[in-house]
Amino acid sequence: MTSTINAKGNTDLTATEQSYGDDPLSVRETDQYRMEYIKTFVERWDELIDWEARAESEGSFFIDVLRSRGKRKILDVAAGTGFHSVRLLQAGFDVTSADGSAAMIAKAFENGQKRGLILKTVQADWRSLNESIQGKFDAIICLGNSFTHLHDEMDRRRVLAEFYAALKHDGILILDQRNYDSILDEGYSSKHKFYYCGDKVTAEPAYMDEGLARFVYRFPDKSEYTLNMFPLRKAYTRRLMQEAGFQQIHTYGDFQDTYNDSEPDFFIHVAEKSLVAGERLKRRDDSSEADKVRYVTEDYYDSTDADNFYFSIWGGEDIHVGLYEETDDVKTASHTTVERMASMVPWLNDKSHVLDIGAGYGGSARHLARAIGCSVHCLNISEVQNKRNREINKAQGLDDLVSVAHGSFEDIPEPDEAYDLVWSQDAVLHSGNREMVFREVHRVLKRGGEFIMTDPMQADDCPEGVLQPVYDRIHLQSLGSFGYYARVAKKLGFEVLDQVDLTHNLRSHYFRVRQELEAHREELTSGTSQAYIDRMLVGLENWVNAADQGYLAWGILRFRKR
Repeated sequence: MTSTINAKGNTDLTATEQSYGDDPLSVRETDQYRMEYIKTFVERWDELIDWEARAESEGSFFIDVLRSRGKRKILDVAAGTGFHSVRLLQAGFDVTSADGSAAMIAKAFENGQKRGLILKTVQADWRSLNESIQGKFDAIICLGNSFTHLHDEMDRRRVLAEFYAALKHDGILILDQRNYDSILDEGYSSKHKFYYCGDKVTAEPAYMDEGLARFVYRFPDKSEYTLNMFPLRKAYTRRLMQEAGFQQIHTYGDFQDTYNDSEPDFFIHVAEKSLVAGERLKRRDDSSEADKVRYVTEDYYDSTDADNFYFSIWGGEDIHVGLYEETDDVKTASHTTVERMASMVPWLNDKSHVLDIGAGYGGSARHLARAIGCSVHCLNISEVQNKRNREINKAQGLDDLVSVAHGSFEDIPEPDEAYDLVWSQDAVLHSGNREMVFREVHRVLKRGGEFIMTDPMQADDCPEGVLQPVYDRIHLQSLGSFGYYARVAKKLGFEVLDQVDLTHNLRSHYFRVRQELEAHREELTSGTSQAYIDRMLVGLENWVNAADQGYLAWGILRFRKR
């Protein structure tokens, strides 16, 4: 591959003006980018990027992601003027630089030469990518909001299929996008910090609807250029990647693992071609045990199998253990738990601020918002559950009181002393560092605020080594206990208010869920694999057996911050 690009057939090298015809807002075609990235615009592009400021803002994020997964051979499919290709080459990666724009590729090669590097370049239309490249790659990066240039859904699907085919069996795709959800739903704002760092150039939307994001770029000499792009919503992009075959997708907001959805300027998706969780975690030598547990939990609850099972069988909006004294219906019993917990905090009112950690589909948050009128912020690690949570909030007219953020309860993205109550149901068991969860809860609670939770636990006198079959169902390594949580709470400055032992309901719940799964397995197989159902039936039986042997515990725990 060389830097030589013939101007013949490459109008972006010869055009002097962008062309949209008589109605720019009607131009919504994938091929339009060739008439947008004309040479004069490309020559100004680095003023917008500001390489030094961009490098400082993103740090070593992409380098770390690639190195932690053992990737070396990289295809930069949206090389642009070469910023990431150059950075990865300087970090020792084997990089091939591709772009659909001849003007961009020419500028990237020139930028490489200025830094003493010879880029391997290729001009390639993503829709026929594999005809233009040679061999398979460890990773593909598609950065700079480039995927948004695909205006047609069939083009987006075709391109993701090409990316998938160009990757080795364990390859990864890193793809970023603007936070169009925030722009469409709340209006445009930008910290102008992470991506477009040039402080003398503005990049703002001139027009937005669900099918078009038209941005205008203004330079100090009064020159202006525009781009017509498709406003990709985050959940939609993730769904397309999953449907293309990518097995596990982790989404960052402005390079951070935890964030409120409205805050980031950009989302970065890291998608894996094959889900080999054990091998992947072993390779992450720099990951803490808590991080490894979090990754496995996120993978599990983001899977289609788990989503269909929990929403259809486990309890619908309320996916936690239920109270069965007056019913044997799983959903009714699950909601009764919410009502019982709410009755234990009678001081809640419409001025209260509640944080629900591990919120699942948000049933508890909606109950509190509807019954009491308080505002509830849901923090949850599964983006699949978060999406369903937001949809239900909107459908029930509660999205003004219930907000949803992706993140970990071991690193709560909220300020100190911001909440009157922290609520959690059957979620803390998934933490690899439960004491850190309590520390974070203590931090975000106001003085005198309360933490109310339920959690499947082991009995305080449980023998060693008997619960492995229980752990295996949802990839646990241990469980807490009434005694353990009381000790941690006191150590960190909580007062123990209640420990209500309701263990008999744990056995009832797992027994009834297993019955429901058996009864509805045929209709469930349309969206859940038979293998998952078989494993779940065995796993649920193991929990029932452990409860019968007195090894498990469950109940409501309530603490107050001193």
